[in-house]
Amino acid sequence: MRVKLRHLEVFSALFDAGSVSRAAQRLHLSQPAVSVALNNLEAELGFRLFHRDRGFFAPTTEAMLLHDDISHGIATLARIEQRATEIRSGATGGITIATNGAMSYNFLPRVIAAFQADYPDAHVEVRVHSSRRIASWVGSRQIDIGLIDAPVPVAGLDARSFAMECVCILREDDPLCAQEVLHPASLHGRAVIGITGDHSVDRQLQALMSQAEVALRYSATCYFYAIARNLVAAGGGLSIIDPVNGKVPLGDGVTWRPFAPKIVHDLVMITHRGPPLGLAAARFHDLLHAELARHSITGPDDGTGPRP
Repeated sequence: MRVKLRHLEVFSALFDAGSVSRAAQRLHLSQPAVSVALNNLEAELGFRLFHRDRGFFAPTTEAMLLHDDISHGIATLARIEQRATEIRSGATGGITIATNGAMSYNFLPRVIAAFQADYPDAHVEVRVHSSRRIASWVGSRQIDIGLIDAPVPVAGLDARSFAMECVCILREDDPLCAQEVLHPASLHGRAVIGITGDHSVDRQLQALMSQAEVALRYSATCYFYAIARNLVAAGGGLSIIDPVNGKVPLGDGVTWRPFAPKIVHDLVMITHRGPPLGLAAARFHDLLHAELARHSITGPDDGTGPRP
């Protein structure tokens, strides 16, 4: 079987666009060229990939099964082309990092800017996805570095854990600002913004509130710490979040207080255990490691995996 890259690109465009005309626009091809490429791909595979209905294309079950692998293949080939371009141009190199969101708003942009101040030719790509998908990407060497929540869902990766003591964020005009340290009793009767409702931070807070026999009332839950902070800024309540997003001065009317007993966010930096990182990625890895260690209460582990 001889499948061409153009065939895969046509499949991906049709899968996303749902019609030959939109796929052709996306790929800057003629509609007949798209149709021919799809017919050739289906002939090579031996089965149909789309149901045709008055110009609209709906993926078959077989297409659904192939979609992730084809997307990964296109991304890998694109990365090979990018690397080759960087090598030809003599640039420092490209770096691909993925995060599940916690570090994407108020941490990575500052680290990337500092890195590129020293290495202006380095290209950095940031992706945001689930911890499981990021671990899969690192395991298949589609990205260089991943930042995920513990535990690591994929074996065979180099994992360095950073334990970060969470803080309680609140508006600067909140009466609780008079307290130097907040406790479960401080949250009595207050609206709390959770992190998904089942995040490790949520579970720790729920356990502490239960032990203190204080009712916990969630007014909202969200996927990102940065969104929780925006909700607090808008007057939506209090929230327990990581120190990176909690302590950064944004001029948004939000401040923070320590919370006791301690609630910990375990962040893990993962890389592939195979061949070493490229020069640019290795330099960025070292800077990222140092910056994360500044926020960790215990320092990073020895690289064998996240702490229990």
